Amino acid sequence: MAKTILFVEDSASVRQVMNSTLTREGYDVILACDGQDALTKLDGTKIHLIISDVNMPNMDGLTFVKTAKQMPAYKFTPIIMLTTETQEAKMNEGKAAGVKAWIVKPFQPAQLLAAVSQLIQA
Repeated sequence: MAKTILFVEDSASVRQVMNSTLTREGYDVILACDGQDALTKLDGTKIHLIISDVNMPNMDGLTFVKTAKQMPAYKFTPIIMLTTETQEAKMNEGKAAGVKAWIVKPFQPAQLLAAVSQLIQA
């Protein structure tokens, strides 16, 4: 059975590329355009990994992560932040919220897929 990844990103083109990349690797992908949209997708469905941008309209990625981690069904779901943010304070805030990996854009798909396979197996 395929593992499910929730991908949260406000850029439609990045969502499309990542959906293709992850689907080609055999993952089921749920797409969300911001943190608020992503919360509506957390309906009890088993999600094996969340990948989220930080800077998005309506609800940013760090607020989304903090909110998702409050939900019992997603408390232990690993999270990767995929972002242009390189500030140590943001990274520390993410780590404190439960983020397991921080990948800076632009990125190589192979780099992201390596992190995905490492966290999804855990």
